[in-house]
Amino acid sequence: MRHDILVHHNTMRAAGGALAIAFLLGIAGTATSEEHSKKAGNATKSCCAPSAADAAPQAQATYRRSVEEVTIPDLTLVRMDGRKVALRDELAPDTPVMMNFIFTTCTTICPVMSATFSQVQEGLGGGREKVRMVSISIDPEQDTPRRLRDYARRHEAGPQWHFLTGSVEQINEVQRAFDAYRGSKFNHAALTFLRGPGASQWVRVEGLVQAEAILTEYRKLEVAQ
Repeated sequence: MRHDILVHHNTMRAAGGALAIAFLLGIAGTATSEEHSKKAGNATKSCCAPSAADAAPQAQATYRRSVEEVTIPDLTLVRMDGRKVALRDELAPDTPVMMNFIFTTCTTICPVMSATFSQVQEGLGGGREKVRMVSISIDPEQDTPRRLRDYARRHEAGPQWHFLTGSVEQINEVQRAFDAYRGSKFNHAALTFLRGPGASQWVRVEGLVQAEAILTEYRKLEVAQ
């Protein structure tokens, strides 16, 4: 069972790099609690299909946070370097993990989320080496290891930030494990998952949050250890 709470992050600053990348299509509502409350009755608003709202996505000071148990599927995926890796090893419980779902041809929330992860690794400084950052493609038919490498370079991903792909069936199974599956990549929601070292529970952050919010959540996990 997952218990959601709303968090108001007063120290958020404008993420210039992330928001400059974001354009088009009204998906700002994915980061608000109002849209979340509608999710039970309606499919999550598309991240990548045209919207009549035509508003740029905006980072929100309020986001939805919950803590949940996740059973990691026993799957072998493919990393951006072409190496086959066990998902459970990539998300090893003795290592702090930050994870999201993206795809390389997404033009709305994925570039924002990836730019935010890039800012997070900058904010971690020398401590980034202790953290495993993972981005899993939800478009495995298009996102080959080579495409993921190119995407990683564009976002200046460090060696601690791994990009994974696999078969459609495998990727759908991973999304379902994290309650992130929405039936289509076009219904992709802005979700970030964090887990502290040695912890069994994951923090689920819903919304287009900025880097400082993710870093704050990570520091809470550090203190809890």
